[in-house]
Amino acid sequence: MTLPVLIDCDTGIDDAIALTYLACRRDVEIAGIVSTGGNVPVPAVHRNNLALAGLLDIAAPISLGASHPLAQEPMYADDTHGPQGLGHAVLPDPERTEDPRSGAQLWVDIARAHPGELVGLVLGPHTNLALALEIEPELPRLLKRLHIMGGAINHRGNTGATSEWNFAVDPEAAQRVLAAFTGVPARPVLGSLEATEAVQFHQDTLDRITQLGESTGHPVAMILAEALRFYFEFHQADGFGWMAHVHDPLVTAHAVTGQFAGTRPLPVDVELAGTLTRGQSVGDELGRWGREPNVDVLTGVQPKAFIEHLLATLEAGLRAQAAERSGN
Repeated sequence: MTLPVLIDCDTGIDDAIALTYLACRRDVEIAGIVSTGGNVPVPAVHRNNLALAGLLDIAAPISLGASHPLAQEPMYADDTHGPQGLGHAVLPDPERTEDPRSGAQLWVDIARAHPGELVGLVLGPHTNLALALEIEPELPRLLKRLHIMGGAINHRGNTGATSEWNFAVDPEAAQRVLAAFTGVPARPVLGSLEATEAVQFHQDTLDRITQLGESTGHPVAMILAEALRFYFEFHQADGFGWMAHVHDPLVTAHAVTGQFAGTRPLPVDVELAGTLTRGQSVGDELGRWGREPNVDVLTGVQPKAFIEHLLATLEAGLRAQAAERSGN
């Protein structure tokens, strides 16, 4: 039996790795893909998702999301991910066509089609999920569970001084989603920066992905290698050395396996008004708000085990796809 997953992403280098990981798992059904603006404008995100889906034989509907955040002007991270979102990689023209539904409507339709079974995975800003809640307020109870890459709990930001990118791009949407999912039987799982930054790719990881592309000829392995090379260059220029923080795949793997990290319950909200802290995810560690926990925050990450699992999954899945295409 396969696990249905809807992935909402702003693809993005680490989003592309996460999407490829899901496509390489035989126990996962990618039930839908929503393209959300964030790392790059939504048309570029959408093109990346359509192209990757074609190359990975993903048959799921792919919907174009909203072009702007709920209440502020869009901002993009082309310095981090490259002008088209995938660094040095050049994608072919997409073979897949988009689904005519909006990203918000796709959330609702796929959740209704899989009541109590669908895993929702938000790897970018929350804009389209927030809009979906306006269509179907019962969406939080239709999902099996929501998994989020976003926020920073008692950790420096990577956008503002205290804000993480996915929350900072659309703080109102993140706040609405956390509020709407408060009180559901299975709290959303929040993979925030203090967890995801434990996952660091170094040259040996880049080498394995490069070798996978060279040995199989699978175009996605070669795309990921070229994208990661840009990501390494960005991190080096940003003072981290020759490496890359790779956020989205950890949250994705935990969503479908329950492994490679633990969780702890915490009340979390999003700052909307602070002149220095807008977009910050605030965790009430001391219980000052008097609220029940509304998320389970990832903690105790096992980066070495996760990276080996990720690489082994990519190697097995992409080799199998390459062999099928060649008729071997």
